[in-house]
Amino acid sequence: MTRALRLAKNGRYTTDPNPCVGCVLVRDGRIVGEGWHRRAGEPHAERNALAQAGTAACGATAYVTLEPCCHHGRTPPCIEALIAAGVVRVVCAMVDPNPLVAGQGLAMLQQAGIETETGVLEVEARELNPGFIKRMEQGRPYVHCKLAASLDGRTAMANGESQWISSEAARRDVQRLRAASSAILTGIGTVLSDDPSLNVRLTADDLPGMKPRDPIRQPLRVVVDSHWRLPLNARMLGLSGMTLVVGVDDAPARMDALEAAGAQVYRCPQQAGRVDLEALMIELAHRGINTILLETGATLAGAMLTAGLVDEIILYLAPHLMGDAAQGLFHLPMVTTMAERMPMKIIDVRQVGSDLRIRLHSVQT
Repeated sequence: MTRALRLAKNGRYTTDPNPCVGCVLVRDGRIVGEGWHRRAGEPHAERNALAQAGTAACGATAYVTLEPCCHHGRTPPCIEALIAAGVVRVVCAMVDPNPLVAGQGLAMLQQAGIETETGVLEVEARELNPGFIKRMEQGRPYVHCKLAASLDGRTAMANGESQWISSEAARRDVQRLRAASSAILTGIGTVLSDDPSLNVRLTADDLPGMKPRDPIRQPLRVVVDSHWRLPLNARMLGLSGMTLVVGVDDAPARMDALEAAGAQVYRCPQQAGRVDLEALMIELAHRGINTILLETGATLAGAMLTAGLVDEIILYLAPHLMGDAAQGLFHLPMVTTMAERMPMKIIDVRQVGSDLRIRLHSVQT
C-alpha cells in the first residue's frame, strides 16, 4: 500500500477533478503490475496496473489507495476489470466518499467472491486527496491560504509595494501549489493594485509525474468582485485558462462587457452587499472544484478565515523586517482581546530557499 500511495502522488498535477489513485498487483509475493491514474478521462489506476500485469493478474491481490469505482463515467467501472482479470483479493486504503460509489464497489467485489479489506494506511490515503474528500463529504472545496510575509508579519509596504517579499525558490514553490490546485481565488483589491496573472508558469519538466510534453493544466482564476470593477484589460483575461468574476450587483451591461473581454461571470448571493463567501464555496464545489489556493490581501483573507472557510495556511516567512507601518497578513477587526485569538496548529516547517515555509491548520475552539 505504501508503494500504491507513492504512485498515486504522480497524478497530483493532472488528475483534477478526479482523485489521485495508485494500484499495485501482487501475486506469490511479487509485484506483477502497478499503475496510477494519470489524467481525468484516461484509464484509472486499476486498469493501468492490470494492463501491465496481463495474465499474471489472475490470482493476484490488488492494493488500491481508493475503493475501485463501480459506475460508468468517462471510463468504464474498474470493478468489472478486476473481476474479469481474476483478482482474488482487493485491499483498499479507504472507501470512496463519492456517493456514486461509497461502499458499493466493495459490495460488488464481495458478491463476485473476491475478498476485500479496507482501512490500510487510511490516514495517509486521505492526505492524498483532501479536496476531493471534502467536496464529496461536505460539499465544499479544501482551501489553502498562501501568504508571504516578513519576520514582523508584513505583506506589503504602506504604499502597496510588495515585490518581492519571498525568495525565488519560494515563488517556484508557489507555482507548484498553483499547479496542484483546482482554482486560485483572489479579491478585486489585489487585482486593481497588482494586476496579477495568477497562472502556472512552469513546464511539465518542473512537475514530478508529468511527461515532458504534457500540457499544463491552468487552474480556474476566481475574482471576488462584488461590484464588477475588474478592468476589461486585466492581464489575466488575456492568458490561457479561464477567469470567473463573481459579483452581486445587478449590472447586465457590465457583466456582458466582462464576458466579451473573455471572462465568465457569476452573480452570487450576497451578504451585507458583498459576495456571500460560503455560497461561493458551495457553487465552486458544484463546478467540480476540489482545492482552492487563496492568494489575496488582508481583507479577503481575513473574511475567509473569519467565516471558517480556510482549511490550511501556507506562510512563507522571509528573513527581513518591513516596519510597523507596512500592511499585515489578515484584516481581523473582531479580534480585540487575548480570549478572541484564533488558535492555529503548526503541521510542518521547512526551509525553502532563504525563507521558512510554515503550514498551519485552524484549531476549532
